[in-house]
Amino acid sequence: MPPETTEDKAPAVTVVIVSYQSGPTLAECLSRLESQTFRDFETILIDNASTDGAPQAAAKAYPWVDFVEAGANLGFAVGNNLAARRAGGRWLVLLNPDAYPEPDWLAELMAGVGRHPAVKSFASLQLSADRPGLLDGAGDNLTSAGIPFRGGYGRKAPAALPEGEVFSACGAAMLIDRQLFLDVGGFDERYFCYCEDVDLGYRLRLLGEPTLLLPKARVAHVGSASTGVRSDFAIFHGSRNRVWTFLKNTPGWLFPVTLPLHVAVTAGLLLLHWRRGDVGPAVRGIKAALKRDDLDAVMADRRAIQAKRKASPTAILRVMSIDPAAFVGRRFVIRKARGL
Repeated sequence: MPPETTEDKAPAVTVVIVSYQSGPTLAECLSRLESQTFRDFETILIDNASTDGAPQAAAKAYPWVDFVEAGANLGFAVGNNLAARRAGGRWLVLLNPDAYPEPDWLAELMAGVGRHPAVKSFASLQLSADRPGLLDGAGDNLTSAGIPFRGGYGRKAPAALPEGEVFSACGAAMLIDRQLFLDVGGFDERYFCYCEDVDLGYRLRLLGEPTLLLPKARVAHVGSASTGVRSDFAIFHGSRNRVWTFLKNTPGWLFPVTLPLHVAVTAGLLLLHWRRGDVGPAVRGIKAALKRDDLDAVMADRRAIQAKRKASPTAILRVMSIDPAAFVGRRFVIRKARGL
């Protein structure tokens, strides 16, 4: 049964799925989406030139999906930006093809919108799809050293978590005001994938736009089903994009104060990669981040971002994890939402 939308009325929500070699997870994702109790949504599926036949099969099985074949592997960032421009909903919901929403997921997201009309960005609670009882993440956090991590990743899922502010939303299952997403330029398309959601959340923070975790809006997430959790691809892009995110966004006096921390923690992470035997792609990623042409473009972006900044460095520091090594324990960082 397709979602209840009509041609003469724009849907409240556009759900965007960007697929690449997503295999059987895509069919399961769409099956869960079809079972949502909230029905006022459309779905756009952007496929990045998969060769496994999964998106074509899914489009045939679920004809209510707006299926777009990109013709090339554009990456997660470009695929979502393309869909955002195509979308008709007031709200944009990003959903990974390996994320399986509970039946009331969209209903809980939209209930959160109703409770918090001043908020335009929301994070879901992500449970581990292949490790029952464990969390995949409760929003994305950022340490004072500029190192992002998913709150509570790998920890035992608690009976309840508070509804509150997190630094940013994980792009695997998030909701954002579509016009706001477009106004800030969407995802940085140079990132291709990995860390583009933290970068987006950071830019929202700099504009004074908070992100709220809605712990009753739940999905089960496989995570890196297409690329592999510790693949060379993931390590390279994660290492490169983490540096770019720090350079572009760290505001004012916070930049020179935390730059030594960022360098020190990055060195520590390289040592960890060396011990694991996968230091090569991490080094290549950092070198790529510092290539002259790309670095010049990133610093030009920094000047533009900081010129529009509304939040003070102190305000940004307050929503970070002050401990530069907080990512080691994958701590929960959920702050009470004040006046939202």
